[in-house]
Amino acid sequence: MKSDDLHHPPRILLAKIGLDGHDRGVKVLARAFRDAGMDVIYTGLWQTCEATMHAALQEDVDVVGVSLLSAAHMTVMPELVRLRRDLGIEEIPLVLGGIVPESDHPKLREIGVAAVFNPGSSMDQITETLRALSAARRVPPASALKEGFERRDVRALARTLTALQRDVDLGGWSFPRARSASRVLGITGAPGVGKSSFIARLSRELRGRGRKVAVVCVDPSSPVTGGALLGDRLRMMGQEPDANFFIRSVSSGRVSDGLGPHCEEIVGAMLAFGFDHVLVETVGAGQADVGVRGLADRVLLVLMPESGDSIQFSKAGIMEIADAFVINKADLPGADASLAQLTGVIGADRPAWKTSTMRGEGFADVADWVVGPAGST
Repeated sequence: MKSDDLHHPPRILLAKIGLDGHDRGVKVLARAFRDAGMDVIYTGLWQTCEATMHAALQEDVDVVGVSLLSAAHMTVMPELVRLRRDLGIEEIPLVLGGIVPESDHPKLREIGVAAVFNPGSSMDQITETLRALSAARRVPPASALKEGFERRDVRALARTLTALQRDVDLGGWSFPRARSASRVLGITGAPGVGKSSFIARLSRELRGRGRKVAVVCVDPSSPVTGGALLGDRLRMMGQEPDANFFIRSVSSGRVSDGLGPHCEEIVGAMLAFGFDHVLVETVGAGQADVGVRGLADRVLLVLMPESGDSIQFSKAGIMEIADAFVINKADLPGADASLAQLTGVIGADRPAWKTSTMRGEGFADVADWVVGPAGST
């Protein structure tokens, strides 16, 4: 397998750590890496060192790239190196970009930073370095993965998901699952309705009830380069890592219908690892993107105020496959009217709620449905 293969692009996590006030530069880098055929996981502004390295562990990325403009590199990078060692993921290289004096470069490399880039570094130089570092990583043998997985080592789960994504032969090891437990919830809807923020709030509600939650986030791959900007995690991860809340970002590759390669196996592995609920967020979906129905035990369709009328809600396709509905962003005008039109079409057989991620409202009722008799484990 080549690391730049269209099906298995390098996975790069980009982090802004500390109090840097803007992320314009790192967003330019994220788009450039995507256009270079990489899968880029961006975690957003003001992240902590601990949250960043836990994200790297769960995502099992090929490289962690850190953007720093605050002159804190000699504080932040040693802490990242320490956390990497403590988490047992020393094989993941760390690279640094920012305003870093040349005199500090040798010290950084000595403590374990693989590369340092200044504002004058060319994009070609940066991308080639990332490709070389990514190509050097190897998936552990299946026997080691299985042994760690059975010990419930989260590193083994993360690496197993990578093996599944990259078509590594696991020697017949598979993850069959029962379809009757209603533990897999597909969450779909059009772009911009707030699926990621909704999942973050719902997951927080489920975790408050003692449920172990895993999320599979699918974002679209470029049909031109094969790269993807995987931005859902930044709306979900908190400042403090939670061992029972696991997020895995997946690019859609050449799969249509709103899913990505090997989603069935990824979900099966998460269930086998012991998560009570697996939430699958589709790519921003259209009317005919109904593939999640074949993967999930139940499907929740997320809408927003004024996203349709009674005729729109009556159309075939994505409206038909939903077991329940949410009018999200209910703090916006038109939420009550949209809910009334929706319930007038779907009747009383399928529930519908209003939620507001901004205000944190409505999620208890949705969680009741998720963990209730139809969704109990």
